Amino acid sequence: MILYLHGYDATSPGNHDKIRQLTFIDDDVRLVSYSTQHPRHDMQHLLNEVDKQLKLSDDPNPIMIGVGLGAYWCERIGFLSGLRSVLINPNLWPEQNMLGKIDRPEEYADIASKCVSQFRDKNRGKSLVILSRKDEVFDQKPISDALGEFYEVIWDEEQLHKFPSLGPHLMAIKAFRDLT
Repeated sequence: MILYLHGYDATSPGNHDKIRQLTFIDDDVRLVSYSTQHPRHDMQHLLNEVDKQLKLSDDPNPIMIGVGLGAYWCERIGFLSGLRSVLINPNLWPEQNMLGKIDRPEEYADIASKCVSQFRDKNRGKSLVILSRKDEVFDQKPISDALGEFYEVIWDEEQLHKFPSLGPHLMAIKAFRDLT
C-alpha cells in the first residue's frame, strides 16, 4: 500500500496523474488528503487517517509518498507512524515560505519545536528524497543540505516543482519500498 500526500495545491489534476503512475509499482495507492490551511489540525488529522488506513490494510510493507507540502508531512507522519517515506521536492520551511497562503504558518515552527528531538537522526535511512534541479519555486540545494546527511537523495534533471512525471524514479521508489 502506498499512502499519497498531495502538496499545497490539493485539487491539482497532477495528483491524480501521480497516483496513476504509482499504481505501476503497487495497485493499492490511497490518497490521504488534508486541508493545507491549518497545520496543527492537519497534523492530528493525518496521524489519525494514516492509522486508520494502516488498520484497513494487511500490507506488510506500506510506504508514504508526499510532494511539496505533502512531503513535509510525509517525513514527520511517516516517522511517527513507523513508515518509510519518499519525499519529492519537500517544502521544509512552510513557516517561512507560505506566509499569506495559509492560516497560522507559525504553527509549523511550533510543530517543529515540539517534534521528537533529532527526529531525522532517529529516522536515518527511512526516507528517500527526490529533488528537481529545475524547481522553479524553491532552491533545492538547502533542502539537499538539510536532508542529505540522513537520507539518500536522488536528483532529477528534468522535472519542475510539481514533479508531473514520476516514471524515471518508479523503480527506485519500488526498491526503497521493498527494503526490509
